[in-house]
Amino acid sequence: MKKSSIFIIAIVGIMISILLVNLGNASEYSTFTQAKTQFDQGTSREIHVIGTLQKDAQGHVVGILPSESQLEFSFKLIDNDGKQETIYYPKPMPADFMSSEQVVVVGSYRQENDETYFLANQILLKCPSKYEETELQASAVQ
Repeated sequence: MKKSSIFIIAIVGIMISILLVNLGNASEYSTFTQAKTQFDQGTSREIHVIGTLQKDAQGHVVGILPSESQLEFSFKLIDNDGKQETIYYPKPMPADFMSSEQVVVVGSYRQENDETYFLANQILLKCPSKYEETELQASAVQ
């Protein structure tokens, strides 16, 4: 067998391995109820929960609690079923977090000292400014 054929087979094998690993990490959106059920059943795999930030009557985001060091924070998220949960995120607040239309948290429930909480390892933001249509006005050429 030629060296080039062996090299191509090895590359294809590596690509298939990477694909299988990534498929194992794929997740569909869940709710906090589904995530809590999985936790109660002993499943600790990470899940994706999509929701909106808690806002007051004027539309301002409320419920954000930064730590003293500003290196982590917690916030209130309301999932698509309307259940509100406090999310702990062990990293600084992402840019444009306060203006996000929707937030996806990737993580799982944890339990420490008889307290159960949702720990997010990743936050994905959907900012309205990125998706708004802008009106283009062209000057008429005569």
